[in-house]
Amino acid sequence: MTPVDAQDPRAVAAASLEILRSWRTDFIELVSALALAESPSTVPESQTRVRGILEDVLTDLAFDVERVAGRQYGDHILAKPRAGQAAQLLLGHFDTVWALGTLETMPVVAEGDVLRGPGVFDMKGGLGVGIFALRALRELGITPTLPPGFLITAEEEIGSPESEPLIIDLAKHVQRVFVLEPALGREGLIKTTRKGVGHFHVIVRGVSAHAGLAPRDGASAIAELAEVIGSLTAMTDHDRGITVNVGVVEGGTRANVVAAVATAQVDVRVRTVADARWIEAEFAKLSARLPGTTLEITGAVERDPMERTPRNEVLWGQAVDIASGIDVQLDEGESGGASDGNFTSQYTATLDGLGAVGDGAHAAHEFLSIDRTLERAAILTGLLALPSA
Repeated sequence: MTPVDAQDPRAVAAASLEILRSWRTDFIELVSALALAESPSTVPESQTRVRGILEDVLTDLAFDVERVAGRQYGDHILAKPRAGQAAQLLLGHFDTVWALGTLETMPVVAEGDVLRGPGVFDMKGGLGVGIFALRALRELGITPTLPPGFLITAEEEIGSPESEPLIIDLAKHVQRVFVLEPALGREGLIKTTRKGVGHFHVIVRGVSAHAGLAPRDGASAIAELAEVIGSLTAMTDHDRGITVNVGVVEGGTRANVVAAVATAQVDVRVRTVADARWIEAEFAKLSARLPGTTLEITGAVERDPMERTPRNEVLWGQAVDIASGIDVQLDEGESGGASDGNFTSQYTATLDGLGAVGDGAHAAHEFLSIDRTLERAAILTGLLALPSA
């Protein structure tokens, strides 16, 4: 093998792509094995098999592999360098949205350039990208200037309720994070920005009464909720990237009874941290308007946006340069959904969407392009070889 200049990330990516293409069958086999090990977020006991595969692979890559215990949900995998501390982090998750038994109607199948199956795109293919990038570095005899670590969580698909503190702690101690979520759209866009996501619960309490005999004795919680919904809808500002969606409404008991209680579940998306704080303040200002009703609102923007920060911009530019060295044109896009990259971007340089290229996240046609995904592994290899910032 011709020696590669470890200080030239473009050369590292080019050399690794040749190796990765020769490992095509191995890549398919690993991602297929991960997908065949069904691992829904809400069934922690189902995750033993996929966790075992990943632990074995990471141990073979000379990491110290630690299992971080979950409480209500499954255990996470933290792979650390055997010498020193991680200075850059690969971040992914092995849980999926798919229920146990999905394989019966949605089998794992490789046909030509396409690999199909539940979770291959989001995001077991991304885990394959990270693992094979690390394997390529080893094959090339390159030890990155910044030792990499790898965190793989068990409950990202339900909002990372337990792993969030661990993710934030790790982000505070590394120079950069590469998030192995799938690329955006069939074009394979890198996610350089992500919206922040919030959830709010609105409860209106009124006074019940007979709608025919004594309507004036009542105070309709539903009527007040209608007023509130109008105020919430007015907060949407598409030019600012703010959306407020009242997605679930419940209330009342019978048509001839003035409703004593009505509730709404609200989804909020924002483009900037400043707007996250603004929308929370707007919710806090809401008060009941109709006599006899009261209003209770809980919730917050739980994941602040991943904004276009200067340090993220630098990392994006480096990725574009490395990709050009293997004749791949990278383009960027904004995701309306959140990932764990929303957490890390608040503390360190973050690049998201470095995982599989394909389509169908959470959909029955889920698939990845094998060849384009291997190109992403080569780009990641080059990124991991970047010197200290």
